[in-house]
Amino acid sequence: MTALELKGVTKQFGGLTAVNKIDLSIKDNSITAIIGPNGAGKTTLFNLITGIYKPDSGSIVMNETSLINRKPNQIANLGIARTFQNIRLFKEMTALENVLIGMHSHLTSGLLGTLFQLKRVRLEEKKAAIDAYELLQTVHLSEKCNERAKNLSYGEQRRLEIARALATRPSILFLDEPAAGMNPRETKTLTDLITHIREKFNLTIILIEHDMKLVMNISEEIIVLDYGQKIASGSPEEIRSNPRVIEAYLGKGAVS
Repeated sequence: MTALELKGVTKQFGGLTAVNKIDLSIKDNSITAIIGPNGAGKTTLFNLITGIYKPDSGSIVMNETSLINRKPNQIANLGIARTFQNIRLFKEMTALENVLIGMHSHLTSGLLGTLFQLKRVRLEEKKAAIDAYELLQTVHLSEKCNERAKNLSYGEQRRLEIARALATRPSILFLDEPAAGMNPRETKTLTDLITHIREKFNLTIILIEHDMKLVMNISEEIIVLDYGQKIASGSPEEIRSNPRVIEAYLGKGAVS
């Protein structure tokens, strides 16, 4: 079953074509990596799918629902969550509070109910706190639930971002360079976590990543972009030996 399908997706910024007629078909409950040199159009593609940018042409369909002309919050409500290259946590709030923010769109309490602390509101808030704590347990941060986000280590902040994304109850999770800046131990923890959350939450996971060891170990399919175009797709074994991929990363001399 296809979770996400793109056909002919194109985005230009002035005279620069950042994404050029991209076709993608992402299988449900799969782990797919999108790789390519800097400036290949990877993050732009994420931004098009999640509604930050509007494509100039092409279609983006999730479970037979078009994502074109939808706002980021509408796309999130359809079941797409993401993290960013640069960590975007609320640094002065606790880890638990950051995760609770991710649950906001699923809470039913209105302003009056919150002001008057109705019983159903208190029950909903209690359940949300329990669910948020369980998500922190999933990413191995439950002991830091009351710690301010700014006091967490870099790797912990990355995992907290994932917990907050999971709080939106997605069916598709986009991870933009989740291992960037991590040491080998943190990267190993992240690799295990991605595999675990895919199974636990029945997720489709799509990641942009430069750590090739992580990509090769975790991905079922790898899509390669270069200068805004898809130049290859396939299994890790196929991508590892693909001449066009080697050329894009290392230059023509490396192929010969």
